Amino acid sequence: MKSKERNTFRSAVYIILIRDNRLLLLRRKNTGWKDGEYGLPAGHLEHDETVKEAAAREAKEEATVDINPNDLELVHVQHRKANFEYIDLYFTTTKWTGEESIGEKDLANDIGWFPTDSLPTNTIDYMRVAFENYQKGVLFSEFGWN
Repeated sequence: MKSKERNTFRSAVYIILIRDNRLLLLRRKNTGWKDGEYGLPAGHLEHDETVKEAAAREAKEEATVDINPNDLELVHVQHRKANFEYIDLYFTTTKWTGEESIGEKDLANDIGWFPTDSLPTNTIDYMRVAFENYQKGVLFSEFGWN
């Protein structure tokens, strides 16, 4: 029987940056979650910030690129069950400034542009699914419910 207790979701934002049919990914380290795997610049929302502000902040912190929050477009929503239940919001933009580099050297050990049709085999599974759905124009998916 399902609980009637209201759910309190955690939320995270993800930034899809594509240049010349290549996707920007970072390889995680020392985070305690999916270390050694490639993922999008991403992070949790902080208090008193909008989701677009959070996405722009995470892009700056993790990949050292500057994005105007108003230039971000929501392209995918994922309801994900992992260690916690999440609502993940995926954004993209074609406008950013700065040269991408690892902004949090203690949490990532590689950054690069990968062909959108051939992501590394060690790409984080739920991000891969969300990106594939984005490519197909699918706005919503669920992950981890099996």
